[in-house]
Amino acid sequence: MAPLTMDDVDRFEASRPRLEAIAYRLLGSSTEAEDAVQDTFLRWQGADVDRVEVPEAWLTKVLTNLCLNQLTSARARRETYVGEWLPEPLLAGDPMLGPADTAEQRESVSYAVLTVLERLSPNERAVYVLREAFAYPHREIAEILDITDAASQQLFHRAKQRVADGRARTDIDEAAARRVVEEFLAAATSGNTDQLVRMLTDDAIAIGDGGGKIPARAKPFEGAVAVAKFMWGLFKPGKAKRDFVGGTAEVYATTANGGPAAVAVVDGRVVGVLCLEVSPEGITAFRNQVNPDKLVRATERWATEDHGNPLFNAF
Repeated sequence: MAPLTMDDVDRFEASRPRLEAIAYRLLGSSTEAEDAVQDTFLRWQGADVDRVEVPEAWLTKVLTNLCLNQLTSARARRETYVGEWLPEPLLAGDPMLGPADTAEQRESVSYAVLTVLERLSPNERAVYVLREAFAYPHREIAEILDITDAASQQLFHRAKQRVADGRARTDIDEAAARRVVEEFLAAATSGNTDQLVRMLTDDAIAIGDGGGKIPARAKPFEGAVAVAKFMWGLFKPGKAKRDFVGGTAEVYATTANGGPAAVAVVDGRVVGVLCLEVSPEGITAFRNQVNPDKLVRATERWATEDHGNPLFNAF
């Protein structure tokens, strides 16, 4: 077997952004996505690439099956995870977010949908991602997963229905998303919980993921009043909070996974990303990622961006 030529390596590198975007949607973790893509490269390195007729299809099949294996083992690991498990958020402009030309592509990587995808079977998740976000025809998906075209269509229909049932999201542009966050933060720090309650739907929820490293409630807060009180307490300054996070946190309005988000930063380190899910009736959910293991890439991304001045200092 001949070693890879530079053309072979270049061919793989040209596919890397697409492969990373697929893997992130499947795994909900940038680190695991990068590892899966690197394992795919090792398989490419060990293959007789001259006999590979369609490199893109070959690479996608290898990557997808590596991710499916990872999802199967991840289910067992998450049964022992401390508290709620939430995906790793990606800040605006991160190339791993992948294509965002259509509403379907943007929705497929939204934080709300990534959370819903956790409830799907590995095959349902793979079919949904490949079809909805990357427009693969069912014939190719069937070949990737070694199933029939009819099975691929059935899995997609079931997955899409479960995603639709599990979220209520409005596709809004970045400027509108920032306004939503600014209005929410103004209400959350006003001390007037009634003002905040009016921004929420009656069945609003708040979920936090601390991974056992940062205090986070094991069960979601449910209902507008309970969520409003929690949010007021979350942004209420206190010495204990400052000591815990290592200083005063600056809070910014931004977007994560294409949706409204508030980011808390201490000395350049992202310590929390609060993702808001918005419907025409109001804010339906808050998902707060504070597990430091899932904020490394966000911190790296934050350091490369001009994010302006913070809205206020919290804690």
